[in-house]
Amino acid sequence: MYSNLSGAILPFRAMDVLERALEHDRCGRAIAHLEVGEPDFDVPDCVRSAMEQALRDGGTHYTHSLGELELREEIASYYSMVRGCEVSPSQIVVTAGTSGGLLLLMRLLLDPGDEVLLPDPGYACYPNFVVSSAGAVRRFPVREAAGWKIHPSEAVDRITPRTRAVLLNSPSNPTGASQSVSCVDSFLDAAVPVISDEIYQGLEYGADRAPTLAGLAGAEAPVFVLDGCSKRWAMTGIRVGWLVAPRSAMRRLQSLQQNLFICASSVAQAGALAALRFGACDAERMRLEYARRRDLLVDGLRRLGFSVPHAPDGAYYILAGAHHLDGNSLRLAFRILDEAAVGVGPGIDFGPGGEGYLRFSYAASVETLELGLARLQAWLERR
Repeated sequence: MYSNLSGAILPFRAMDVLERALEHDRCGRAIAHLEVGEPDFDVPDCVRSAMEQALRDGGTHYTHSLGELELREEIASYYSMVRGCEVSPSQIVVTAGTSGGLLLLMRLLLDPGDEVLLPDPGYACYPNFVVSSAGAVRRFPVREAAGWKIHPSEAVDRITPRTRAVLLNSPSNPTGASQSVSCVDSFLDAAVPVISDEIYQGLEYGADRAPTLAGLAGAEAPVFVLDGCSKRWAMTGIRVGWLVAPRSAMRRLQSLQQNLFICASSVAQAGALAALRFGACDAERMRLEYARRRDLLVDGLRRLGFSVPHAPDGAYYILAGAHHLDGNSLRLAFRILDEAAVGVGPGIDFGPGGEGYLRFSYAASVETLELGLARLQAWLERR
């Protein structure tokens, strides 16, 4: 009755934890939610005002399939003025979040049985995007001992004649690690297209920003860049992002967009334009607060005996070693939820290399982080 392909899509286990946590909430047992990457901030006022104005002005109709030209020009200006690289508006597709862009890329690059190289551990949904497009997943290890940095040779050695892309995420979900351009060069030297998911760029906590690869795509290298507004501007539910691609791919991407999505939300595009034009101070305010929360949570988890040898470079996640508590991270996550009233993400969600770890999100408020740490301490003492 149902397709084999749909049956091959694994659950997003962090969402399973969240959904059980919400059941606890509904029954009056308030959970300290550290399981998902959901900013607790409201959208900036400039974004809200722009979207409200778009509704009042009747801006609720189809746009150009690639996105409003004014928005694509603003994205190109962002890369030029803020990131120091050149991208043409004609190389940008405005998408329904980075997820929409990733689906377009899988349809663009894969025939049945073609492979995509993915980091392990890596974002839980990446393999399912590949599988849903009838592709095959090949994983390469990313190791805690190396600060969760990619060792290019371990990935390049896994390239086969069916490899159609390698997918990088910098800063990374779930590890928070940033990658260097030199590792990208290794893939390009091996003639493998690179998909760079940069949705957490702008949320870094050291002196340096993670390097964008948009300039390589702008210069016609086989590089595709995903980014958007969800994380920097707390616009997760508004669902607007963009894809930067070589000119040679644009007509096919446009045809895919026209058929699969028609266009991104017109109202969301108005919000994205406002975020890029007027939201820099809001993004910086949130980044500084995330940095404070990161330090609080890293210190707290270490104090409780979780292994966190490297503080995250960016994003808002900590992948903490919990092997000493239970080697089965899914069982452990549900135990912590049910017994300690704290939601955490099971490491196995992010690939075999994540087993034995738990992912903690510090997108939550300081009060929630402190409550979660206190409940974890009490639970550990009871054990």
